Amino acid sequence: MPKLTKALIAAAERPETGTKTLWDTTVPGFGVRISSGGTKTFILKYRTRNERLVRWLTIARVGDVTLDEARDEATKHRGDIAKGGDPAGERSSARKAMTVSELCDDYLKDCAIRPRPLRPNTIASHSSNIENHIRPALGKRVAKAVTADDVERLQAAIATGKTAARKPGRGGIASGGEGAAARCIAVLGAILEYGRRMKVVELNPVGDVRKLPPKSKDRFLSSDEIRRFGEAMRDAALDGESRSGIAAARFLLLSGFRRNEALTLEPDFIDYPGQCARLPSTKTGKQVRALGKAALDALREAPATRNWCFPGERGDGHFVGLPKILKQLFARAGIAEASAHDLRRTFATVAVELGFSELVIAALLGHKTAGVTARYARTPDKALLLAADAISARIATLLSPVPAAAIIPIRA
Repeated sequence: MPKLTKALIAAAERPETGTKTLWDTTVPGFGVRISSGGTKTFILKYRTRNERLVRWLTIARVGDVTLDEARDEATKHRGDIAKGGDPAGERSSARKAMTVSELCDDYLKDCAIRPRPLRPNTIASHSSNIENHIRPALGKRVAKAVTADDVERLQAAIATGKTAARKPGRGGIASGGEGAAARCIAVLGAILEYGRRMKVVELNPVGDVRKLPPKSKDRFLSSDEIRRFGEAMRDAALDGESRSGIAAARFLLLSGFRRNEALTLEPDFIDYPGQCARLPSTKTGKQVRALGKAALDALREAPATRNWCFPGERGDGHFVGLPKILKQLFARAGIAEASAHDLRRTFATVAVELGFSELVIAALLGHKTAGVTARYARTPDKALLLAADAISARIATLLSPVPAAAIIPIRA
């Protein structure tokens, strides 16, 4: 085996299954481990001086440090090993004493550098759950000592609003509730599962927790509620409420977009001639999403800036106060227990009422599905454009004011 070089590492192909290792000839035990997923990691294999145990020490991922830096690090470790040191064993002992707070930090770092990194919005959501709920309650606990009872107590505290607190900066208050509890426990489960893979904890206690029953997900606006919602938006505009907020609410209903997909829209993403939005990143990856003419009209009427279709009222960021605006609009319209996602569900319901297939609706909503829908999601098919036009036109009609009836005099 020749000496490891950058070119040799770059040209190395990943195995179909498991891992393979390229060994260096200059530093014994130093090499690069390549996984079937394509991840390449500098490692050092050695035998302890006293117990004569074979150890594997991870140095760093290829790209995080240079080959020369990794080789120097391996050389230093070999010097410590010759004196009786055991760097891998010391790391293992440190992991066993790792706190939940430290494990959370490592988990968030891993989310950004794993072979398929999580989207920035997802990482921000996980970080919010950690800072508002997990770290205050369990941060100082040793990770391996967390039990299912601890997780159930945290779930109950979040569900009943006991962990509610005002968040710094924009975004308002972390109010808790059953939905927040379910999301937080899911994040905690992912953190502890990461800890199990890293041998920080032996078992993931979240799997033994009795989860809160999921809420019904069949809420959508009826035709009458859509009419009242349109009237509420017109009244709010006359009262000087946020133009960005009202425009975003209208676009959500006319497009079926997810909340963050809409709020983070940039003008350059919109292809008006092609009647679509070219989204570089969504919950299910890069997509081209068909838009109806009524949805495009809503975008044209929005107070867009160079950077955002729905700009914030302060600063240079996009609009973030949609939950507050929607709460006010729903109250004006007399609509109870509705949310931003219910507008997306309403779009899908209108599509069903108009007779469109599940494949077409899934593609319009950007769901991750196989076959025809995946093709639709990459290219704005004519069938999708016709469907988007029909659905958005129907909703726009319901949102519009009802014209006054003409009075025709009747001769005696």
